[in-house]
Amino acid sequence: MQLSFQVLERSGAARPVPVEVHRLTIAGWAGRDQAAIEHHIAKLAELGVKRPSTTPCFYRLGSELLTQAEQIDVVGIKSSGEAECVLVQSDEGLLVTVGSNHTDREVEAYGVTVSKQVCPKPVARDAWRFEDVGEHWDQLELRAFAVANGERQVYQQGSVASLLSAADLLACAPLSAGAAMFCGTLAVQGGIVGMADGDALELELHDPILKRTLRHVYRVRALSIVE
Repeated sequence: MQLSFQVLERSGAARPVPVEVHRLTIAGWAGRDQAAIEHHIAKLAELGVKRPSTTPCFYRLGSELLTQAEQIDVVGIKSSGEAECVLVQSDEGLLVTVGSNHTDREVEAYGVTVSKQVCPKPVARDAWRFEDVGEHWDQLELRAFAVANGERQVYQQGSVASLLSAADLLACAPLSAGAAMFCGTLAVQGGIVGMADGDALELELHDPILKRTLRHVYRVRALSIVE
């Protein structure tokens, strides 16, 4: 999958970096706090999702799922997104951006890997160099806002310190050139809610040290289910 990032330098300059991504991995159950992991597992269990066999685990998906579009097509209204840091190994080094591990929650009750494979994976057009944020990784903050019926509400918010560090994930699943990995997500506030036609999710990855934020917004076009 051909992606193109505007890599934002510490100086404020931006440099276009194209990346041909040929391998996509999703890190699941990647929290540091076992109690928080259990809470997330319990929330998904309410939807009929089986417990994972191990934590963390790594799901291999088709790289063609990656998209930088502002709208994605999904089937039905039982899918939803979740904000995650995304690592991308480019020819110019390791990049960091923000994306959404959009997942079909109804299919998830059947199989987690399948539920992730059936939905596009939006990622932002802007990115940072990992070397610029690696030393203060735990201070990065993830945020997601759900927009439905004209109302905007906090959906996820917190420090990535609650998740396994990028270094720990890379030690378990190294990224070769052209590989990308979603790094795990935070607990959802108020429960997991499906996205209807026209609903949007706003994603943010904030760096309070360098005082800058990566953003991406996408909407869902819900296609009808034909019986």
